[in-house]
Amino acid sequence: MKENLMKATFANGCFWCTEAVFQRFKGIYNVQSGYTGGTIKNPPYREVCQGRTGHAEGIQFDYDPEMISYQELLEVFFTTHDPTTLNRQGNDVGTQYRSAIFYHNEEQRQQAEDYIAYLDEQAVFDAKIVTEVTPAKPFYIAEEEHHSFYNKHTEQGYCQFIINPKVNKIKKLYQDKLQEVYL
Repeated sequence: MKENLMKATFANGCFWCTEAVFQRFKGIYNVQSGYTGGTIKNPPYREVCQGRTGHAEGIQFDYDPEMISYQELLEVFFTTHDPTTLNRQGNDVGTQYRSAIFYHNEEQRQQAEDYIAYLDEQAVFDAKIVTEVTPAKPFYIAEEEHHSFYNKHTEQGYCQFIINPKVNKIKKLYQDKLQEVYL
């Protein structure tokens, strides 16, 4: 493993979707689904899903900035969810499904804020972006049954109707950046 890896943490709805998207890219390693941004230690899925802990479902991973830049990660992040809906992604409603970037250094914060401003100025979305940009907080890895959920359950209805369109979108837009095993 390379020594110059950086860490990124995103929340943009269900972590099954986000994990399925980001684990397909070259230069991204150790994608973990979990919970961040909340108020208690080691929150269980049931409590997070009920909106009791303040955590967002998110992912955290290492990336090689020589293979994929933080700017490119932001592009993928904003391409694969609706950042204009407060505490909601599709039928998933609650603060646990909020759009959030948890930055690990000042450069990530600045890039995220600049990119959001650019997207708003260009009116890329029909409404103003509500994605929160906050310092990274402790990240709690989700229970085992959530790890690589999409890869293990591609025939499940949720995977077919919600995650497949996101995966197909990145295959179309970022084919040259994806790991060959996922093409």
